[in-house]
Amino acid sequence: MSQPNRNPNQNTAPGPALAQIPVVVLAGFLGSGKTTLLNHLLHHSGGTRIGAIVNDFGAIEIDAMAVAGALGDSTVSLGNGCLCCAVDASELDLYLERLTAPAAGIDVIVIEASGLAEPQQLVRMVLASDNPRVVYGGLVEVVDAAEFDATRTRHPELDRHLALADLVVVNKADRAADLKRVLGLVRSLVDRAAVVPASYGRVDPEFLFDRRPSRERIGQLSFDDLHEHTEDGGHDGHLHTGYDSLSFVADVPLDPRRLMRFLDSRPDGLYRIKGHVDFGPHDPRNRYAVHAVGRFLRFYPEPWPAGEPRLTRLVLIGSGIDADALGKELEACKNDAPHADEHGMWGVLRYVRGSEDPDIEDPDVEDPYPQAPPA
Repeated sequence: MSQPNRNPNQNTAPGPALAQIPVVVLAGFLGSGKTTLLNHLLHHSGGTRIGAIVNDFGAIEIDAMAVAGALGDSTVSLGNGCLCCAVDASELDLYLERLTAPAAGIDVIVIEASGLAEPQQLVRMVLASDNPRVVYGGLVEVVDAAEFDATRTRHPELDRHLALADLVVVNKADRAADLKRVLGLVRSLVDRAAVVPASYGRVDPEFLFDRRPSRERIGQLSFDDLHEHTEDGGHDGHLHTGYDSLSFVADVPLDPRRLMRFLDSRPDGLYRIKGHVDFGPHDPRNRYAVHAVGRFLRFYPEPWPAGEPRLTRLVLIGSGIDADALGKELEACKNDAPHADEHGMWGVLRYVRGSEDPDIEDPDVEDPYPQAPPA
């Protein structure tokens, strides 16, 4: 694949960066607990506005709908700004356009796939979107721990779905006769994805998206307000799924070649990477916002805010990751050399939207998240 013909020191983002809205695809066969997990995310949004698109008419069962009331047969407007739309996959672009409009105020979009849907096609549609505000937020596959063997027998395609997933939630862990065996089997079927057990769909929302403080939504009814006194123990006290995280800050620029080697070899279970990177003399005008989920990776160059210290700030989130080892690897990416390698940014620029997007339109391509070759 040819490299982008671009001056690494060119200011590629003359204006403010466009806010990106992650689109998470939530998949799993009937009865696995997708809707339960979606309900949990909505009830524990922490002030974050979630747009939910349901790829199966009539399949949504959100408890708080009775409070909000319905508008038409397929769209529900909820008090905290959520829009839940039961749609056909062919309407996906239309609803993504609506939900990502600034006026909607949506922070994250969750697409709940039909129990018999092919999640790869929904992922491809998200990746192929021309909407500049859309960014892929990962494929979350929900499996029933208690019925995992029976589900694989009925639906052998489950193995392929697991291989594509960025995060696998092994739900109904409390009902599994041998949870350790099921978790081991699932981990043997995934490709570097994080695998986490859960009961009643209780996955910490921070694993999937950034939550806004509730006070930012003053004057608006939220699920948190509705359920503050009805759920046992409050919001997150009884979540069955935790995560591991690492915060990394550096006041020395990172070497782009070293960082790409780190990203290309990131370990199993490292689900999300977010933050900003300072590449120093390789591009003194811009910092680079980085967004990685599963195997998907993208950089967004944006001008340094006036008066802001030039620091690299990254947060890594995963399940079963070695935070200390990852921190040491990132430390090794530092480089305070005053001069830039002429071709050092090529690996990074491959993942800047518009420079050379991955080929995602070929239906015969199995891996929709190609990685850059080692620098």
